[in-house]
Amino acid sequence: MNRSDGSRRLFLKLTALFSAGAALHTGGLLAKPAGMTPQTTRFAMPRTEGIRPVSIASYNGLESVRRATEGMRNGEDTLDAVLAGVNIVEDDPADDSVGYGGLPNEDGVVELDSCVMHGPTMRGAGVAALRGIRNPSRVAKVVMERTDHVLLVGEGALRFARAHGFREENLLTDASREKWLRWKERLSTEDDWLPPHTPEDRNIGALALEEYERPTGTINCLGVNANGDVSGVTTTSGLAFKIPGRVGDSPILGAGLYVDNSVGAAGSTGRGEANLLSLASFLIVERMRQGDTPTDACLFACRRIVEQTKMKRLLDKTGRPAFNVNFYALTIHGEHGSASIWSGKKYAVNDGGESRLLDAAFLYQS
Repeated sequence: MNRSDGSRRLFLKLTALFSAGAALHTGGLLAKPAGMTPQTTRFAMPRTEGIRPVSIASYNGLESVRRATEGMRNGEDTLDAVLAGVNIVEDDPADDSVGYGGLPNEDGVVELDSCVMHGPTMRGAGVAALRGIRNPSRVAKVVMERTDHVLLVGEGALRFARAHGFREENLLTDASREKWLRWKERLSTEDDWLPPHTPEDRNIGALALEEYERPTGTINCLGVNANGDVSGVTTTSGLAFKIPGRVGDSPILGAGLYVDNSVGAAGSTGRGEANLLSLASFLIVERMRQGDTPTDACLFACRRIVEQTKMKRLLDKTGRPAFNVNFYALTIHGEHGSASIWSGKKYAVNDGGESRLLDAAFLYQS
């Protein structure tokens, strides 16, 4: 064999190896999934690291991220810091999406769901359908620390909370009760519940059938410290006026929250049933592991839910979801992002200065 033949064979081998690598990049794990919108295109490498410590949360978490970042700067464990942040919202009767003052189930009883996950130890736990305890996130942490279980629900979760000194109380405020009554009075023209009316009102049925939007509120908070350790918490009173015992995604690890200390964390708010069917928080963390930015990973999860939604009752007249889901993601390097199916959502961020709201990415313009 002469030198030219050897060079030609070497060239062909190198070409084959290069082609195989290119195929893996374009058709394997690193490929952009078919049907993705322009927002899901990955950012070019190298990646820009964010500031640490940093905390992000859903739009109602401006004070939460301030407290969480402050705690991490002062040396608090990441989970303790984000817990202290969401406790502010759980204790606030003006926020009817969680904790004290949360909107009740259809019977007028507040039922709370929450889960926590601690990156450094890869532990997590949740509680669901918990009544009478305003800080379900703290109960979830005790489940993680003091049991061999991952999820406690209903009466069992309440007995566990009592055993560990949590104070039982009525969580229904006057404001939340009024909203529940307004919903109940407008359910039907056939029952005996009537909306407020005057002696001159004739068509009480029209008042009864007045449209009333059922809120879906939650808070998710994620934090990463200067060492790159990450933790998260999600807590909620769930879908307003739900069937008693209904549990959404918020207390389910992998759905309402997921943390991996080698990658980052993700959490969610919005329609819990949709997220339960996709386990989107786990999906987002795995997408970031493969190289997606936090925003791209959140958009990927939104697209997955759009593709999975087949029931006509859940679609608008254009065939798109008639609901919203919102995702939040944070890497161990301090990068963060958020995305929703529909536009108009924001998320809270604090990296040591003033807390601020940033626009979330989206698939569709509202």
